[in-house]
Amino acid sequence: MPGIILTQNQTFIIGPVAKILGYIMEGIFFCLDKIGIPNIGLSIILFTIVIYLLMMPLTVKQQKFSKLSAKMNPELQAIQAKYKNKKDNESMMKMNEETQAVYAKYGVSATGSCVQLLIQMPILFALYRVIYAMPAYVGKIKDAFFPLVDELIAQPGSAEFIQTFKDAAMFTKQFSNEAFTGGNMEYIRNTFIDVLNRASTLEWSSLADKFPSLSADVSMTVETLEKYNNFLGLNIGNSPSFIVKEAVSAGSYLMVVAAIAVPVLSAVTQWINTKLMPQPESNNSQDNTMASSMKTMNYMMPLMSAIFCYTLPAGMGLYWIAGSVVRSIQQVIINKHIDKMDLDELIKKNVEKRNKKLEKSGINPKTINNYANMSTRTIPSKASSMTQEEKDLAVKKSTEYYNKNAKAGSLASKANMVKQYNEKNNKN
Repeated sequence: MPGIILTQNQTFIIGPVAKILGYIMEGIFFCLDKIGIPNIGLSIILFTIVIYLLMMPLTVKQQKFSKLSAKMNPELQAIQAKYKNKKDNESMMKMNEETQAVYAKYGVSATGSCVQLLIQMPILFALYRVIYAMPAYVGKIKDAFFPLVDELIAQPGSAEFIQTFKDAAMFTKQFSNEAFTGGNMEYIRNTFIDVLNRASTLEWSSLADKFPSLSADVSMTVETLEKYNNFLGLNIGNSPSFIVKEAVSAGSYLMVVAAIAVPVLSAVTQWINTKLMPQPESNNSQDNTMASSMKTMNYMMPLMSAIFCYTLPAGMGLYWIAGSVVRSIQQVIINKHIDKMDLDELIKKNVEKRNKKLEKSGINPKTINNYANMSTRTIPSKASSMTQEEKDLAVKKSTEYYNKNAKAGSLASKANMVKQYNEKNNKN
């Protein structure tokens, strides 16, 4: 895949991950091409399945943590209720100790679920990037833009013209970049491909009208891309909104139904996916508020995905549908697996793993685990065992001791305090 690095994502973490996923996507497209079906839509579906299968171990771990959280939440809530109105430092420290002890008892970390999410997020963002900019990662698709791109670059005013395309605003900085203005041909080619990759059928037609000498090359490029982008009769390079307008003008109402089906299926499959996800149990008003917010989000997200899928290229909608279907199937399998699990046995294994880690770090696990069953109210406190009169008397004696032969609050009294403190400690 020579010369495609500039159109790839260069973002920290996401860039390298996208490059690895790009190799997987190119491998899938290469295999499909070898068996005579070089289709971007089918590649997206297979690519989505492969990536979600690779992430399945992380998903299972996350679901296990959710199940354990539901079991230990009552204990955590009891600790929070116990220290509800106590804001002093000692109480806060004790609450933290008891909370950590509960996590130790169940053998999990407070950040257990976050770790899986932190690993998954760059992968999901990178996956989106690869699908949204496939010519940057699949050499065969990029080759479809040649020789048109080289001939288009040679045409006066071509750069200004393609900047009038609807999605060209996304690449405004690339057109003003020093590499572009300085004549770096590889950078210029990649910028042109970035814009043309998001061009609609109407914009391709306007390109042929603007540069008649390139009409044959434009037709050949469009034909190749339509072959790659055709999925069940839809050109997934176009947005459903554009397809609907074109279909209505042509009187093809079956195509209207097919185009609208993309955002509708995206919303429905995502809604089904949220319904299959384990729902947290609500035992107090705070949980009820959170559950209510989650419920609202579960309804809003499918609606938002429908809106996005209607305006973005249909290929993105296909990815969201495929992703939701794969996640739903995974969730059914995971739910059955987790329902059969013996949680007590799982907790026992987690505790054993955590204890081994603590022992390696030189920490006695028994000391930490004992906190899980101990009420901190029984911990003696020197300060709390003294009456107010005893405290006042102790302060008075201390003040008299350090103010001997000096006026209270004077510099001499402070010097005297240091001297007598040192003498007292030397005796000890």
